[in-house]
Amino acid sequence: MAQAVEDWYKQMPIITRSYVTAAVVTTIGCSLDIISPSKLYLNPKLVMTNYEFWRLVTNFLYFRKMDLDFMFHMFFLARYCKLLEENSFRGRTADFFYMLLFGASVLTSIVIIGGNIPYLSESFSKIIFLSNSLTFMMVYVWSKQNPFIHMSFLGLFTFTAAYLPWVLLGFSVLVGASAWVDLLGMIAGHAYYFLEDVYPRMTGRRPLRTPGFIKSLFADDAVVVARPANVRFAPPAEELHQGR
Repeated sequence: MAQAVEDWYKQMPIITRSYVTAAVVTTIGCSLDIISPSKLYLNPKLVMTNYEFWRLVTNFLYFRKMDLDFMFHMFFLARYCKLLEENSFRGRTADFFYMLLFGASVLTSIVIIGGNIPYLSESFSKIIFLSNSLTFMMVYVWSKQNPFIHMSFLGLFTFTAAYLPWVLLGFSVLVGASAWVDLLGMIAGHAYYFLEDVYPRMTGRRPLRTPGFIKSLFADDAVVVARPANVRFAPPAEELHQGR
Protein backbone atom coordinates (compact mmCIF):
# COMPACT_ATOMS: atom_id res chain seq x y z
CA MET A 1 0.00 0.00 0.00
CA ALA A 2 2.78 2.42 0.97
CA GLN A 3 4.66 1.61 -2.22
CA ALA A 4 1.55 2.28 -4.30
CA VAL A 5 1.06 5.69 -2.67
CA GLU A 6 4.74 6.51 -3.20
CA ASP A 7 4.54 5.56 -6.89
CA TRP A 8 1.34 7.58 -7.31
CA TYR A 9 3.02 10.59 -5.71
CA LYS A 10 6.17 10.33 -7.85
CA GLN A 11 4.09 10.09 -11.02
CA MET A 12 2.49 13.49 -10.40
CA PRO A 13 3.70 16.28 -12.69
CA ILE A 14 5.78 19.01 -11.05
CA ILE A 15 3.12 21.68 -10.42
CA THR A 16 0.55 19.20 -9.11
CA ARG A 17 3.09 17.50 -6.85
CA SER A 18 4.34 20.83 -5.51
CA TYR A 19 0.85 22.17 -4.79
CA VAL A 20 -0.43 18.97 -3.16
CA THR A 21 2.72 18.72 -1.02
CA ALA A 22 2.51 22.34 0.12
CA ALA A 23 -1.21 21.98 0.92
CA VAL A 24 -0.77 18.77 2.91
CA VAL A 25 2.27 20.04 4.83
CA THR A 26 0.54 23.35 5.64
CA THR A 27 -2.69 21.71 6.78
CA ILE A 28 -0.90 19.10 8.89
CA GLY A 29 1.30 21.81 10.38
CA CYS A 30 -1.78 23.74 11.46
CA SER A 31 -3.45 20.61 12.84
CA LEU A 32 -0.37 19.95 15.01
CA ASP A 33 -0.22 23.61 16.10
CA ILE A 34 3.17 24.02 14.46
CA ILE A 35 1.74 26.73 12.22
CA SER A 36 -1.01 29.14 13.23
CA PRO A 37 -3.82 29.67 10.69
CA SER A 38 -3.94 33.28 11.86
CA LYS A 39 -0.61 33.76 10.08
CA LEU A 40 -1.92 32.34 6.83
CA TYR A 41 -5.36 33.75 6.12
CA LEU A 42 -6.03 36.51 3.60
CA ASN A 43 -6.14 39.90 5.28
CA PRO A 44 -5.77 42.82 2.83
CA LYS A 45 -5.17 45.28 5.66
CA LEU A 46 -2.23 43.31 7.05
CA VAL A 47 -0.85 42.80 3.56
CA MET A 48 -0.85 46.54 2.81
CA THR A 49 0.02 48.00 6.22
CA ASN A 50 2.30 45.32 7.71
CA TYR A 51 3.70 44.10 4.37
CA GLU A 52 2.68 40.50 5.12
CA PHE A 53 2.73 39.58 1.45
CA TRP A 54 3.01 35.86 2.15
CA ARG A 55 -0.71 35.85 2.95
CA LEU A 56 -1.42 36.27 -0.77
CA VAL A 57 0.05 32.77 -1.22
CA THR A 58 -0.55 30.93 2.05
CA ASN A 59 -4.32 31.40 1.99
CA PHE A 60 -4.35 29.04 -1.02
CA LEU A 61 -2.48 26.32 0.88
CA TYR A 62 -4.63 25.76 3.96
CA PHE A 63 -7.66 23.47 3.62
CA ARG A 64 -8.92 23.78 7.19
CA LYS A 65 -8.85 20.88 9.64
CA MET A 66 -7.87 17.30 8.81
CA ASP A 67 -11.22 15.60 8.29
CA LEU A 68 -13.33 13.99 5.60
CA ASP A 69 -13.83 17.35 3.91
CA PHE A 70 -10.04 17.76 3.70
CA MET A 71 -9.65 14.35 2.06
CA PHE A 72 -12.46 15.21 -0.35
CA HIS A 73 -10.75 18.41 -1.47
CA MET A 74 -7.32 16.76 -1.64
CA PHE A 75 -8.80 14.17 -4.00
CA PHE A 76 -10.21 16.86 -6.28
CA LEU A 77 -7.03 18.92 -6.11
CA ALA A 78 -4.77 15.99 -6.99
CA ARG A 79 -7.12 14.58 -9.64
CA TYR A 80 -8.06 17.65 -11.65
CA CYS A 81 -4.79 19.49 -11.22
CA LYS A 82 -3.04 16.36 -12.56
CA LEU A 83 -5.53 15.90 -15.39
CA LEU A 84 -5.06 19.48 -16.58
CA GLU A 85 -1.27 19.44 -16.30
CA GLU A 86 -0.87 16.08 -18.05
CA ASN A 87 -3.42 16.63 -20.82
CA SER A 88 -4.56 20.16 -21.65
CA PHE A 89 -1.23 21.64 -20.55
CA ARG A 90 1.05 18.78 -21.52
CA GLY A 91 4.45 20.21 -22.40
CA ARG A 92 3.23 23.67 -21.26
CA THR A 93 4.11 23.77 -17.58
CA ALA A 94 4.65 27.53 -17.67
CA ASP A 95 1.18 28.07 -19.15
CA PHE A 96 -0.35 25.90 -16.42
CA PHE A 97 1.47 27.83 -13.71
CA TYR A 98 0.25 31.07 -15.31
CA MET A 99 -3.32 29.74 -15.25
CA LEU A 100 -3.06 29.14 -11.50
CA LEU A 101 -1.50 32.58 -11.02
CA PHE A 102 -4.31 34.17 -13.03
CA GLY A 103 -6.95 32.28 -11.03
CA ALA A 104 -5.38 33.22 -7.69
CA SER A 105 -5.22 36.89 -8.76
CA VAL A 106 -8.87 36.93 -9.88
CA LEU A 107 -10.06 35.27 -6.67
CA THR A 108 -8.04 37.63 -4.47
CA SER A 109 -9.30 40.67 -6.37
CA ILE A 110 -12.93 39.56 -6.09
CA VAL A 111 -12.67 39.07 -2.32
CA ILE A 112 -10.92 42.42 -1.79
CA ILE A 113 -13.36 44.35 -3.99
CA GLY A 114 -16.39 42.50 -2.61
CA GLY A 115 -15.28 43.29 0.91
CA ASN A 116 -15.74 46.99 0.15
CA ILE A 117 -19.20 46.76 -1.41
CA PRO A 118 -22.17 47.49 0.89
CA TYR A 119 -24.49 44.54 1.56
CA LEU A 120 -21.81 42.14 0.24
CA SER A 121 -18.93 43.02 2.54
CA GLU A 122 -20.22 40.82 5.37
CA SER A 123 -20.30 37.72 3.14
CA PHE A 124 -16.89 38.37 1.60
CA SER A 125 -15.27 39.15 4.94
CA LYS A 126 -15.92 35.53 5.95
CA ILE A 127 -13.87 34.22 3.00
CA ILE A 128 -10.34 34.20 4.36
CA PHE A 129 -8.99 31.06 2.67
CA LEU A 130 -9.28 30.59 -1.09
CA SER A 131 -7.76 27.11 -1.45
CA ASN A 132 -11.13 25.46 -2.11
CA SER A 133 -12.06 28.13 -4.65
CA LEU A 134 -8.83 27.63 -6.60
CA THR A 135 -9.44 23.88 -6.65
CA PHE A 136 -12.97 24.47 -7.90
CA MET A 137 -11.59 26.72 -10.63
CA MET A 138 -9.47 23.83 -11.92
CA VAL A 139 -12.53 21.55 -11.89
CA TYR A 140 -14.45 24.16 -13.88
CA VAL A 141 -11.72 24.63 -16.50
CA TRP A 142 -11.34 20.86 -16.92
CA SER A 143 -15.10 20.43 -17.35
CA LYS A 144 -15.15 23.11 -20.05
CA GLN A 145 -12.31 21.47 -21.94
CA ASN A 146 -13.81 17.96 -21.61
CA PRO A 147 -17.57 18.58 -21.76
CA PHE A 148 -18.66 15.25 -23.23
CA ILE A 149 -17.02 12.85 -20.78
CA HIS A 150 -19.64 10.78 -18.94
CA MET A 151 -19.43 10.81 -15.15
CA SER A 152 -21.32 9.37 -12.18
CA PHE A 153 -22.07 11.06 -8.87
CA LEU A 154 -21.84 8.59 -5.99
CA GLY A 155 -23.40 6.01 -8.29
CA LEU A 156 -26.74 7.80 -8.01
CA PHE A 157 -26.96 9.36 -11.47
CA THR A 158 -24.84 10.00 -14.53
CA PHE A 159 -24.11 13.25 -16.33
CA THR A 160 -21.57 14.76 -18.69
CA ALA A 161 -18.52 16.65 -17.42
CA ALA A 162 -19.98 19.96 -18.58
CA TYR A 163 -22.36 19.79 -15.60
CA LEU A 164 -19.78 18.71 -13.02
CA PRO A 165 -19.33 22.17 -11.42
CA TRP A 166 -23.09 22.55 -11.02
CA VAL A 167 -23.44 19.08 -9.52
CA LEU A 168 -20.70 19.87 -6.99
CA LEU A 169 -22.24 23.26 -6.25
CA GLY A 170 -25.60 21.61 -5.58
CA PHE A 171 -23.94 19.05 -3.31
CA SER A 172 -22.22 21.84 -1.34
CA VAL A 173 -25.54 23.58 -0.79
CA LEU A 174 -27.14 20.26 0.17
CA VAL A 175 -24.60 19.58 2.92
CA GLY A 176 -24.81 23.14 4.22
CA ALA A 177 -21.47 24.44 2.92
CA SER A 178 -21.07 27.99 1.68
CA ALA A 179 -21.98 28.33 -1.99
CA TRP A 180 -19.79 31.44 -2.28
CA VAL A 181 -16.61 29.38 -2.24
CA ASP A 182 -17.68 27.30 -5.24
CA LEU A 183 -19.20 30.26 -7.06
CA LEU A 184 -15.93 32.20 -6.82
CA GLY A 185 -14.09 29.25 -8.33
CA MET A 186 -16.62 29.10 -11.17
CA ILE A 187 -16.24 32.84 -11.86
CA ALA A 188 -12.43 32.61 -11.96
CA GLY A 189 -12.59 29.45 -14.07
CA HIS A 190 -15.01 30.96 -16.57
CA ALA A 191 -12.89 34.12 -16.83
CA TYR A 192 -9.87 32.00 -17.73
CA TYR A 193 -11.80 29.76 -20.13
CA PHE A 194 -13.29 32.75 -21.95
CA LEU A 195 -10.03 34.69 -22.27
CA GLU A 196 -7.94 31.64 -23.18
CA ASP A 197 -10.29 29.54 -25.35
CA VAL A 198 -13.33 31.56 -26.46
CA TYR A 199 -11.99 35.08 -27.03
CA PRO A 200 -9.00 33.99 -29.18
CA ARG A 201 -11.35 32.06 -31.49
CA MET A 202 -13.57 35.13 -31.81
CA THR A 203 -10.86 37.73 -32.41
CA GLY A 204 -7.63 35.91 -33.20
CA ARG A 205 -6.00 37.60 -30.21
CA ARG A 206 -4.79 35.85 -27.05
CA PRO A 207 -4.80 38.19 -24.04
CA LEU A 208 -3.48 35.59 -21.58
CA ARG A 209 -0.18 34.92 -23.31
CA THR A 210 2.28 33.62 -20.70
CA PRO A 211 5.02 36.20 -19.96
CA GLY A 212 8.55 35.30 -21.04
CA PHE A 213 9.99 35.49 -17.53
CA ILE A 214 7.57 32.78 -16.37
CA LYS A 215 8.43 30.58 -19.35
CA SER A 216 12.10 30.93 -18.44
CA LEU A 217 11.38 29.31 -15.06
CA PHE A 218 10.24 26.05 -16.62
CA ALA A 219 12.07 23.82 -19.07
CA ASP A 220 9.18 22.15 -20.83
CA ASP A 221 9.81 18.96 -22.75
CA ALA A 222 8.73 19.01 -26.35
CA VAL A 223 5.56 17.05 -27.03
CA VAL A 224 6.31 14.41 -29.65
CA VAL A 225 3.44 13.38 -31.89
CA ALA A 226 3.93 9.96 -33.46
CA ARG A 227 3.57 9.85 -37.24
CA PRO A 228 1.21 7.07 -38.38
CA ALA A 229 2.80 4.32 -40.44
CA ASN A 230 2.28 4.14 -44.20
CA VAL A 231 1.02 7.70 -44.43
CA ARG A 232 2.57 9.99 -47.01
CA PHE A 233 2.36 13.74 -46.63
CA ALA A 234 2.20 16.00 -49.64
CA PRO A 235 5.29 18.21 -50.05
CA PRO A 236 4.93 21.94 -49.46
CA ALA A 237 3.62 24.03 -52.35
CA GLU A 238 7.03 25.70 -52.75
CA GLU A 239 8.67 22.33 -53.50
CA LEU A 240 6.01 21.53 -56.06
CA HIS A 241 6.68 24.78 -57.89
CA GLN A 242 10.45 24.22 -57.77
CA GLY A 243 10.07 20.77 -59.27
CA ARG A 244 8.36 22.14 -62.39
